Amino acid sequence: MKTGTSDTSLPSESAPSRLARLALDLIFPPRCVCCGDMGEFVCGACASGMQRAAGERCRICWIGGSDDRCPRCRYDRPRFHSARSVFVYDKEALSAYRHDGAVRAAVQALKYRGVSALARTMATPMAEFRAAWSPPADVIVPVPLFGMRRRIRGYNQSELLAREIGRLSGLPVATKALVRRRATPPQVRQPDEESRRSNLDGAFGPGRRAIEGVAVLLVDDVMTTGATLDACARVLLDGGSGPVFALTFARED
Repeated sequence: MKTGTSDTSLPSESAPSRLARLALDLIFPPRCVCCGDMGEFVCGACASGMQRAAGERCRICWIGGSDDRCPRCRYDRPRFHSARSVFVYDKEALSAYRHDGAVRAAVQALKYRGVSALARTMATPMAEFRAAWSPPADVIVPVPLFGMRRRIRGYNQSELLAREIGRLSGLPVATKALVRRRATPPQVRQPDEESRRSNLDGAFGPGRRAIEGVAVLLVDDVMTTGATLDACARVLLDGGSGPVFALTFARED
């Protein structure tokens, strides 16, 4: 299952795939999920307002404000080796439908509004970031969604992102490596870190096709405290995989 990870450029889209996408765009032209302008799922103006998760950051959990390790990772290190996020998720933005709220608008459109085609747009900068970061991962594993929630939504947004990153990077995607055993209230509704951790106790387990002996790139849409990624990494490591790296579209600072 191992695949080289030294690629630094992204493969071009195949001609049949491009033709199919163009035909679909003619029938259902994309509209910016942030400002509503026609033409792209995230227009140029809104894309330019998306804040990159750059600057001084914890080298383990990628939270802003630390150039080495944040206090939490120094004294209670998560099970994943390191995590990275491309953008900052600003939950305090005045509106998700202004240029400065494009990151939040994209996440919400993919997760709650059924705009599944947005996964390609969101995964492209994630794949570019992965190529520059170059974690020594052999396989991509998406954070799983509980069965009932997936059936209601129609898809797992993390799996869509993982598949697109796999297509762009050439890495295999293991969608059955993890399973979500029970539904949990959204992490963003938990009042503190301890509540977020207890909310996920026993929530994840090994899937029908558990993987062993490979380094993993764990993919999700948003990282808050990292409790979800930590819980998934714990299952993967206990099952014989590792190390586990994590990549998300955005991170809440």
